[in-house]
Amino acid sequence: MDRRSFIKAGSALPAAAALAGVSRLTAAQSAENTSSWRAFEVVTRVQVLDAEGATRVWLPTPLTRDTDYFKNLGNEWSAEGGAINYVEDPKYAAGIVSAGFPASAQNPVVRLTSRFATRDRYVDLSKPPRTAPREDPAVLKAALQPTEMIPTDGIVRDKAMEITKGQRTDVDKSRAIYEWIVENTFRDPKVRGCGWGDIKSMLETGNLGGKCGDLNALYVGLARASGVPARDVYGIRVAKSNNGYLSMGANTESISKAQHCRAEFWSQAFGWVPVDPADVRKVALEEPPGNRPLSDPKVQEARKKLFGYWEMNWLAYNRAHDLALPGASGWKVPYFMYPDGQTSRGRLDPLEPELFQYTITAKELKAA
Repeated sequence: MDRRSFIKAGSALPAAAALAGVSRLTAAQSAENTSSWRAFEVVTRVQVLDAEGATRVWLPTPLTRDTDYFKNLGNEWSAEGGAINYVEDPKYAAGIVSAGFPASAQNPVVRLTSRFATRDRYVDLSKPPRTAPREDPAVLKAALQPTEMIPTDGIVRDKAMEITKGQRTDVDKSRAIYEWIVENTFRDPKVRGCGWGDIKSMLETGNLGGKCGDLNALYVGLARASGVPARDVYGIRVAKSNNGYLSMGANTESISKAQHCRAEFWSQAFGWVPVDPADVRKVALEEPPGNRPLSDPKVQEARKKLFGYWEMNWLAYNRAHDLALPGASGWKVPYFMYPDGQTSRGRLDPLEPELFQYTITAKELKAA
């Protein structure tokens, strides 16, 4: 059974089989990326207390298309007292586990177990790869299109042209935008969740504070407006950082509030290049003892590293924007990296796991 069929069937994947798959991946890894593969298991459990009327719950699954840094090793799901199925969004290939419960269901429970393998992602921008990168033109076209929260005209385009003036290559333009965001934005701890990424409002008001969903969305919008294909990747941290940053890791098995999105741009010479200006600002604000200036050596180290690098202590879910969840009552999500749900009283709050009653836990799978 191939992996996509396996995902749709929802069959269990034993840990031993997952780790055997990682061993095969390690043997076949490319010369450009020699980092080691690691395997993880993430369990999401939702219990809707005091559900009223028909209830629906939606959960994101890991990336449905494998990359050179991420492999989906399968999913297992269940819904106690309800119906559950897997849907793949046709535009973004986002995997969605969708569960529905009748009004008679008492405290319905949904459970999703996902296993995946990752390895750190690094692009050496000092020398192009031996083989020229290739990408589907339709994918690159999509990575230039506006979304509801990320327009590419008006003030966004004006600011992009200002930032990239005199820059000729896609890497130079992207670096100029990255450096501008690091210099001019800040992480705002008062923003709920990861922020929603309304970049037009950010630029119009001059309030350039936010979290990853804001700052990395701003990066993507400015890159697209300057003619460089770019996209967000939405996910969740699953382990501590091995690079010595407390602020860039999940430091316990409980990761219910560890969601984090990242960004990448397409270079004709290098292919997809990972970046994360939002995490530079997170290091500045949160890395102990906190409130570090940009001149701080640890912030400077992160600033240099995160243009071309992702540490893959992180589960990548999808790249979807403005997603209509199957069966949702007239609303869309600007991105999909939190559990979501609704009852007859309305939509449940995905940013409040304690009130929504969901938990997400992660563990690394070890070879026997």
